[in-house]
Amino acid sequence: MRIAVAGGTGVVGQKAVQAAQAQGHDVVVLSRSEGADVFTGAGLEEHLEGVDVVVDALNTPSLSRRRAIEFFRTTSRHLLEAGARRGVAHHVVLSIVGIDGIDASYYAGKLAQERVVEESGVPHTIARAAQFHEFAEQISARTSLGPLTIAPRLLARPVAAREVGEHLVQIAEAAPAGRAQDLVGPEEHALADMIRRMHAHDGTSRRVLEMRFPGAYGSGLASGALRGDPNSAVLGEMTFGQWLEQEHRAG
Repeated sequence: MRIAVAGGTGVVGQKAVQAAQAQGHDVVVLSRSEGADVFTGAGLEEHLEGVDVVVDALNTPSLSRRRAIEFFRTTSRHLLEAGARRGVAHHVVLSIVGIDGIDASYYAGKLAQERVVEESGVPHTIARAAQFHEFAEQISARTSLGPLTIAPRLLARPVAAREVGEHLVQIAEAAPAGRAQDLVGPEEHALADMIRRMHAHDGTSRRVLEMRFPGAYGSGLASGALRGDPNSAVLGEMTFGQWLEQEHRAG
């Protein structure tokens, strides 16, 4: 099978590329460095020649609601339209568990992306996953200043990016399903505690201060909705502690 991975150089995209290659698939990475700009559409159709499945693991660092919506709508439309012209049979998009009531900030962009995919008429599967173990690294890098790290109040059931990548490939190998089962991690954690454990593991002496972020975005984070439902979801196997020891690298 020929699988194209949009965002194939990102945190989850790299893992999806590795998982697909391990299964013997022919993988095309859709990135500007490879000559395919998904945001402008330049070079995209040429890279989708002979592709059976597109896996969309694109991401944007923006927390602006307007910018996130623009990014995810634009990139999804380009992928869907170019894929339809090239006869791509299955469009798989990565989304986030529990975001239905959080139409704010980054999550508004993901909800807009889901709607674009659902309304496209293209055979698709939306695969929602919990926050990644790697989210602790990402937040710490953005909110640390000197001896202090600010962590938003967030309850989650985090899952390893490697397992998310493997999950996306399994979905790509199957028929379009509309909505796949959610993927959540094996344990429940507060983000602040995850960062504290990561700092301790790395020998970092920063104090972690947990704060409830303002507005609808902060309320959504603190609501517990982003944990998903472990009773109806696929459960990842790697715990946060195992991830720290096996996959996390200090700094």
